Amino acid sequence: MRPKRVAIVHDWLNQHGGAERVLEVLHDLFPDAPVYTSIFDPKAMPPEYRNWKIITSFMQTLPGVTRRHQWYLPLYPLAFDSFDLAEYDLVISVSSGFCHGVLVRADACHLNYCLTPPRFLWNFEAYVGREAVGPLLRAALRPLISLLRVWDAVAAQRVDFFVGISRVVVGRIRRIYRREAWLLHPPVETDRFKPADRFDDYFLVVSRLVPYKRVDLAVEAANRLRVPLLVVGDGRDRPRLERLAGPTVKFLGRLPTAQVADLMARCRALVFPGEEDFGIVPVEAMASG
Repeated sequence: MRPKRVAIVHDWLNQHGGAERVLEVLHDLFPDAPVYTSIFDPKAMPPEYRNWKIITSFMQTLPGVTRRHQWYLPLYPLAFDSFDLAEYDLVISVSSGFCHGVLVRADACHLNYCLTPPRFLWNFEAYVGREAVGPLLRAALRPLISLLRVWDAVAAQRVDFFVGISRVVVGRIRRIYRREAWLLHPPVETDRFKPADRFDDYFLVVSRLVPYKRVDLAVEAANRLRVPLLVVGDGRDRPRLERLAGPTVKFLGRLPTAQVADLMARCRALVFPGEEDFGIVPVEAMASG
């Protein structure tokens, strides 16, 4: 009997956060599995990704796509439909976007680890409000969003088994896709995080800097209270947040895990202002004491 062939599918690889940590664990479990994704920016990802077999879609060649992937929203269904996965017996997709829509053989198994149904489709008004999308563009986007919702609901029926990262996400899968889902929390490497012998006088945010993470709330609170706040992470919202920040707020960018663990262990408190689907960072903070 021939060994089962496995493929992993991910929405995009141009930013590093909790979704990519899940992907890394899956790749550790299936190191020979290729990773199919719409786009890949090696400069934005940890160095070990360059040793993986990563297969991108036609979108990889589009101008500016790794910096402004949201501009190409209508093309993602086509990108994932275009992949030929006929040789694989097991396909595992990790999605909060479009990658659950890949086509597999009729006798293959497609398991989707759902981080959330796409929030930019199913919570559109709140999402674009935080992205500062103007009223004219918002009105123009609504018909497109309606079409993409139809595609998303149909694509969800291609999945054989759904697994949600939290009870909240399992509930969304049931409500939006009318599908049942297992619950499996994402892995958290708590062994890397230890309590410290001393504490320093600062608060800490660890996050991708994108609008829906609501890091602006933490920055505004630090400004008003005049307390020191360190912000670890990077993303397209960083320029706006830096303009908003007062003298007590410092942006550190992306840092190695060991340095983040040290900052977590010594901070007065972790500030976690966003509404998350699970939230790996608070678990790491709890492991830090």
